Amino acid sequence: MAICCKLHYRKVGSSATPAALTQVFSRLNLPSVLGGNVSVAGGNRFSIWAAQPREVFQFWAGDKDPFGKLAQALDKYHLADTHEGQLPEGLFPCGWIGYFSYELNACIELLPQTTACDVDIPLIHLCFYDRTICYDHLDKTWWLVALAAGGDTESVGDKLATLKNLLTQAARTQVSSPDAGRLHNEAVDMSGFSCNMSREYYFGALKKIQRYIYDGDVYQINFSQRFETDYNAHPVDLYHWQNQHNPSPYAAFIDGKNFAIVSASPEMFITIRDGFITTRPIKGTRRRITGAPGAEQINMANFAELVRNEKEQAELNMIIDLERNDIAKICKPGTRRVVQPRTIEAYPTVFHAAATIGGRLRADVTFCDILKAVFPGGSITGAPKIRSMEIIDELEPTQRSVYTGSIGYIGLDGSVCLNIAIRTIIISSGRAFAQTGGGIVADSQPEAEWTETITKARALLAGITAVSGRARPDKKDVKEKRRKIGDIKESRTRWQKSSLMTKS
Repeated sequence: MAICCKLHYRKVGSSATPAALTQVFSRLNLPSVLGGNVSVAGGNRFSIWAAQPREVFQFWAGDKDPFGKLAQALDKYHLADTHEGQLPEGLFPCGWIGYFSYELNACIELLPQTTACDVDIPLIHLCFYDRTICYDHLDKTWWLVALAAGGDTESVGDKLATLKNLLTQAARTQVSSPDAGRLHNEAVDMSGFSCNMSREYYFGALKKIQRYIYDGDVYQINFSQRFETDYNAHPVDLYHWQNQHNPSPYAAFIDGKNFAIVSASPEMFITIRDGFITTRPIKGTRRRITGAPGAEQINMANFAELVRNEKEQAELNMIIDLERNDIAKICKPGTRRVVQPRTIEAYPTVFHAAATIGGRLRADVTFCDILKAVFPGGSITGAPKIRSMEIIDELEPTQRSVYTGSIGYIGLDGSVCLNIAIRTIIISSGRAFAQTGGGIVADSQPEAEWTETITKARALLAGITAVSGRARPDKKDVKEKRRKIGDIKESRTRWQKSSLMTKS
């Protein structure tokens, strides 16, 4: 039987800063932080802090029936029809916070999974929180939110008092962030990071992708490479650094005890409000620099080039069509539309091109129906989506894990906000993993695509360098890892049409 929950919330004053509250929550059990930012385009109005979950749902590779189990978990709690006052629009009403890994795609479509899985974390990790603190970036106000639920051993008044005490602690907490303003992204020593592919492999893979495009298999592919190094700092330090130097509208910090996720994503996957679903793909990136001689002129030139770049426009148009087709599976006929056409947005380290698509959901669809219809996002697979994912599995040496999956929340009121997990770092077993990619089309230039992925990577690797310092990878370890990855790649007799060196 579902547990009925009544929502209670209070607007309170506090001198606490979001960074200080994050520091306080990082000391609690299984904390999650979803960052908002209205100073950049498309930003969330509210940031969310939660910890000490009432329940944890995890699904691991090899487990069966993820969506059946997920549906059972989501159906366990429901929100009472009545609650005190009018809920502010966009305020998280408690519920589930966590992530969905990219490889969940193989539970939706019949796909090969022959890539190496070398990051041992769940495919799905969700925590049910019955109390949260939210910060309204628009009004600069704090909200305490708690549920009164059947079977509670703690009163809702006590829950709200506990949250108020955490805010009080945060008001007395000072957060120091590494002074990395001197470390420009271009100055990052990337030799301290190992990569899951060589430059030669990357160039060969692009040629193979373009052969698939010429043969009519796909129109474009999102191809990525992964960097890793030792990590010896607290994960929250990296989250602080990213927020300071690379603020983003869909930032996230998920601490799963044995792993952590730090995301500075600028891209929304889906939001759902009052039965209307919105998706906002990003396609097209150019470097943006600060503090360097001639920065303004360089940035103006990069911005203008992105505006008129026909390749980037074509990429985004293809993804708009893909996303419209995906949401058509779950939306009422005639309600799909392009809410906002292509626009160029400025972020601290890059410029992005984005568009917004939306539609009215059918009354009979569930969250699991929605996820199966649209996951993973088309902007990070390619078009058509299924064939693109097959080729990604063929050519990328390691599984993506959380990268290009989704991080966010599922509210008890039916609201949903999930990002596309790009600009995202996984910390597991004393290692930090950062992955970046880009869209490959018929006229892509290998050198330009390589440079784009490196530009994106530097913004992430600069943070790891500043917070933890890079440990140079042991050459024997790197060689052995690449040998094992190579062995796995060579065994792909079912799905791989030919090796990278074979001319079609």
